[in-house]
Amino acid sequence: MPVRFTAPFLAVALSAGLATAAQADFEPIRDKSNFTSLISGKALTRLGIRLTVSPAGEIDGRAFGQPVSGDWSWQNGFFCRDLFWGDTALGYNCQQVERSGNALRFTSDRGAGRSADLYLE
Repeated sequence: MPVRFTAPFLAVALSAGLATAAQADFEPIRDKSNFTSLISGKALTRLGIRLTVSPAGEIDGRAFGQPVSGDWSWQNGFFCRDLFWGDTALGYNCQQVERSGNALRFTSDRGAGRSADLYLE
């Protein structure tokens, strides 16, 4: 029987909620220019997820067999995105972004929520 991922699971996974990598020293990314220099020309990946986040403010990719699309902006030091997984709206959320090596940690709810690590590729 194939594994099915529900919209609530995906909302958590894509907005920061998969288990994070082993503990490492993560440094906060505080400005848009630093963030865009990291993502430009790269994909963000994790088991079952592959996204491109363009410096122009678009999100595109696939997660668990479904298309992902959305928009993002940088507001007061946070990555704020409005995301869709297939036809399911995952909603708007502002996230803290941190970096350790090729890992970017996104923590939902302006750093107060769940976090997930995605990897620059």
